[in-house]
Amino acid sequence: MPTIKERAAIKPSLPRKDPTLSYWQDPPDEIAGVRTSTNLPEDADYVIIGSGISGALIAFGLLEKKPNAKIVMLEARGACSGASGRNGGHTKAGSYRAFPKLLERYGKEEALKIVQLEYDNIVATHAFAAKYDIACESRACDTVDIVYDKATFDDGVEAVKLIQENLGTTAGIGRYAIYDADAARREFLTPGEDVCGAITYAAGSISAYRFGVGILKMCLKLGLNLQTFTPAEAISSSEGIWTAKTPRGEIMTPNLILATNGYSAQLLPQLQGKIVPIRGQVTAHRSGPKISKLRPQGLDTTYSFIYRNGYEYMIPRPFLPSTPEHLSGDIVIGGGIGKLPNEGLSEYGETDDTVLNSNNSAYLHQTTKTYFGENWGDDHPTERVRNDWTGIMGFTGDGHPLVGELPGKKGLWISAGFNGHGMVLCLKCAEALTHMLLDIGTEVFGTWFPSSFAITEERLEEMVFKGYITTASEQTGGK
Repeated sequence: MPTIKERAAIKPSLPRKDPTLSYWQDPPDEIAGVRTSTNLPEDADYVIIGSGISGALIAFGLLEKKPNAKIVMLEARGACSGASGRNGGHTKAGSYRAFPKLLERYGKEEALKIVQLEYDNIVATHAFAAKYDIACESRACDTVDIVYDKATFDDGVEAVKLIQENLGTTAGIGRYAIYDADAARREFLTPGEDVCGAITYAAGSISAYRFGVGILKMCLKLGLNLQTFTPAEAISSSEGIWTAKTPRGEIMTPNLILATNGYSAQLLPQLQGKIVPIRGQVTAHRSGPKISKLRPQGLDTTYSFIYRNGYEYMIPRPFLPSTPEHLSGDIVIGGGIGKLPNEGLSEYGETDDTVLNSNNSAYLHQTTKTYFGENWGDDHPTERVRNDWTGIMGFTGDGHPLVGELPGKKGLWISAGFNGHGMVLCLKCAEALTHMLLDIGTEVFGTWFPSSFAITEERLEEMVFKGYITTASEQTGGK
């Protein structure tokens, strides 16, 4: 049987052709296949590889501050077709679960900076969607962690106390409520005998695909040159200029930006084993008639279902004008890696999102009926599962993203490695990287942005990937 170390050593492929059809991309947006110019430009001030939320926000930040900049974005497949177009859209931090270890590892100042950034990222994401009127089902709401392991629940309660001691208990990041087992079963319609309790706090949900393509459309109006179905096969540098090689030719730039998340080591072997791809799986379920009667306007919160060695995350699609009427109330639920054989070892190092893991499909298909039990009732007459699909995440050895200029590689920049937590990290990481690229404002690291996200030789040397569960068990479904 292969080890975690061996799985982490597998070199990522380029994004595969013909991936599983994401529920969010059915049908794809009108810009999915856009090539702004017929030919690939020979050079640009900035070249961004990757058209997900990170790449789009970096492009937007640059164009806002430097409107005459020549920016070219390369995307291996359709626009926003990677993790940003394939995740559940959960703007949920679960910071309390990570806080005790962050406090122990980094001290109070840095630990608070990390959890504050995650909360600020959630608020800023929904504010950005509202400010620019992006029709992406943006909804700020509470979330609930339903916990099925007593030790995990007890640890969570102690973690809430600890974070509130340091942050206070008022609105925002410090606002938590704790429910005992009976109250959790009653309030959140989860009648299972193994429910140990629940914890609620501020979060939200969004169609990450619609959010991403919405930002790209704004960038296109500002002058972005988007080149879809143009994979960067290799990168190299000479005399301060970076070259990206594609099947359609080469493009040169003094500033090459990787927004490639789980695929990053494909272009930069230095990151092999530092950012490890993991294949995730998500399903979309039609709501059962009984639960639809119990909650006619949909479930009030998003959910995570947490057990000893993993979790599922669940987003009910809201009843909003931007939600297609026939899909309002659908339940998107993903995860399940911890329930696979060998706790999902087969998904480590995997970049093939053209297929499903049949074991995970079987497990995820029954989750809604299992978790909601008698409150679910019969399945929808058409059938419960509308769609399931896979996508590639990027996990780092220390659980934090890599943001900034690569050591010893002037002009090569990256924002990647979000540990399945991109929806509460991408926006603020993109903002920080944009500030670094333009060298504007105050120093980023050491002020509002966590120093632990900086890329240093020392950090890269110390990074040892220990597995999805090690990192994910400290979080609660930021996808």
